[in-house]
Amino acid sequence: MTHLPLPPAMPLFDSLLHLEGGNPQVNQYLANLSMGDVPDAGLVYELAVDWLLEQRHSENNYKTYRSELTTFLHWSFAEMAISPKDLTRRIMMRYLDYCQAPPPALIAYRNVAQFVLDKEWGERLPNPQWRPFLGKRELGLELPYRLSDQAMKTKLAILSAFFQFLVQEEYMDRNPALLLQRVKKPLHQETDEQTQAFTELQWSYVMQAAEQLASEHPAQHERSRFLICLMYACYLRISEVAARPGFSPVMDQFRRDNKTGVWGYYIPRSKGGKRRTVAVSQALLDALKRYRSFLGLSPLPTPNEQTPLFVRHKAAAHGRQQGELNANLGIRQLRELVMAVLEQAAELAELDGFAQDAAEMRSLTPHSIRHTGITHDINLNGRPLSHVQADAGHDSIDTTSKYLHTGNSERHESASHKPLDHLSGHE
Repeated sequence: MTHLPLPPAMPLFDSLLHLEGGNPQVNQYLANLSMGDVPDAGLVYELAVDWLLEQRHSENNYKTYRSELTTFLHWSFAEMAISPKDLTRRIMMRYLDYCQAPPPALIAYRNVAQFVLDKEWGERLPNPQWRPFLGKRELGLELPYRLSDQAMKTKLAILSAFFQFLVQEEYMDRNPALLLQRVKKPLHQETDEQTQAFTELQWSYVMQAAEQLASEHPAQHERSRFLICLMYACYLRISEVAARPGFSPVMDQFRRDNKTGVWGYYIPRSKGGKRRTVAVSQALLDALKRYRSFLGLSPLPTPNEQTPLFVRHKAAAHGRQQGELNANLGIRQLRELVMAVLEQAAELAELDGFAQDAAEMRSLTPHSIRHTGITHDINLNGRPLSHVQADAGHDSIDTTSKYLHTGNSERHESASHKPLDHLSGHE
């Protein structure tokens, strides 16, 4: 196989046609970062791919966005050895300074593709001629590199949109690029947890779709059904159930407390490197038993059971080895399973005449399942905020309180009969 020298900055995102197929050299680069100074490099990359795929309707936007993300992630990972979640306004200013005066080795003076095809082996390789910055020549001479004010505003706008996506995915707590744009955030951009959750009606269609798919195509969708149940009942992010460098979910994460006999789902590494155990309901235990029965396992996991939580299906025709059957699915594959259920749910709602609900459902994401589980537990199931806070992994009760939705009439009704003195009137 041809071994091309690597460019000074690794291109990360191939064209739309090849993006989802992955690239072995990019994967190895991310694995090295994840074992070194940036443990969540693989997770950030998966989230970046998900965000870029949302731009698939516009190839020009996709190319612009991937170029900016590649430049930024090279600076973040390779130059600064820092995770995006640790960025501050001051550190972001250093990135802008870096873009105004990049290292000469990272400046090219002609456009080239980020990846090239090895014709002998048919593998796409990082192009050693590619550079993240493009300079200009005049009369054959290289001009000093300059970045216009408009180009800088475009950079900040793209990064702000990406960071906002990471905030919604609960990877980041704040948007450092937004502070540098020097504009107040419009009210309509404020995060509204209610709009990110399914309504009761919409969620009923999600569960109906999961049941229907599992019944019609059990080989594929018994897994999808349990995934939906688990994410909803335990308020999980997809990254908490997906395989990535250094983390492979297993059945042993369902654990029974020897003293109390209650079951919990243990999350060894979540947002910010925190760990937590989520209380498991009887309904989720029943869903687990059904899923394990389908897999030919005992009803409930045994201590230290290393069975993968969501295994791959049979080897594909393009050459996956049989030994990979026990490999856990990654973020992208799990996201595709969830989106298949959500699309089926929207179609069912549409068939029943709920066109507006179907349209809203198609705008929601797998992360909306976490918002839905939290919202329903607080507002429908009456769970105490402190219990939900612990299970959701929120640092502050204020974050959990944002999911509490009451209208003026409900507040008036609950207040209309409250006494001023609980000791009076009870003779």
